[in-house]
Amino acid sequence: MNFYELQAFVALSEELHFGRAASKLNLSPSALSRIITRLEEEANSILVDRSNRQVSLTADGKIFLKYAQESIQRRNQLTEQLSGQKEKIIGSLHLYASVTACYTVLPEFLKKFTELYPEIQLSIETGDPAGAIEAVRAGRAAMAVAAIPESGVSQMDTFSVVKTPLVYAAAKNSQFVNLEGSPQDIISTVPLILPKTGLARVRFEKWIKSRNVKPTIIAETEGNEAIMALVQMGLGIGLVPQIVLDYGPYKGEYVSHSAGNSMGYYDVGFIRKAEITGTTINKRIQEAVSRVLKMIYN
Repeated sequence: MNFYELQAFVALSEELHFGRAASKLNLSPSALSRIITRLEEEANSILVDRSNRQVSLTADGKIFLKYAQESIQRRNQLTEQLSGQKEKIIGSLHLYASVTACYTVLPEFLKKFTELYPEIQLSIETGDPAGAIEAVRAGRAAMAVAAIPESGVSQMDTFSVVKTPLVYAAAKNSQFVNLEGSPQDIISTVPLILPKTGLARVRFEKWIKSRNVKPTIIAETEGNEAIMALVQMGLGIGLVPQIVLDYGPYKGEYVSHSAGNSMGYYDVGFIRKAEITGTTINKRIQEAVSRVLKMIYN
């Protein structure tokens, strides 16, 4: 077995899905499957349970995962020591962000970070903003861009970047451009497209309960991009942060209707674990992240 095969196994253990892991590795699912089979033959044990639609590690697979991770970490440390470039920080930084965050919040950080630490390889997972905090808790990402709850996040450090109100977006070519009345009047009469989960949904449910409003929810989905796609079809108005309308592909194509002051603002920023743990390389990378965050946002 070689380090590439070990990295492939680690990727599969993180995704628990052959298709997603293969995409991350720039392989076909069948090629990844052959790598796993070779590892199982060398280990003389079944490492991956393929019996269900959801891939899972066997008990031996979990032991092998620890071996693979430690081997890769030791390889990275040895490479750094032998390179004679101890002042350089070499390794990888895994981030989680929504597509919206990729063109609003992340660019300034990434520009400065890659300028100062070009040897650090960046890996960015995109997904529903509601899954950002869990991605950090689960260890899939070292840092995420997310809406920061008012009470903060337990055992996490947060770095606020921008505050943006929640609004209802309507496509300019739809019948929902000119809406009259209060937010309560609008919600009572206009079909809504809402996020399934997350801070915006929690605030919405609290708001309608406090006002005894019965909304017409025509669709629920994950991610602001999916909401905006349905809004563009003219199905209704979608609850999103204003920042979604102000940047990227949506700019100028939609109008926004106030969601009311009681829905509050999104405090969007970076979230990561407060305690820096792991190998020496990981700690140095996190220290580099801290320096860049303070440089930009303090």
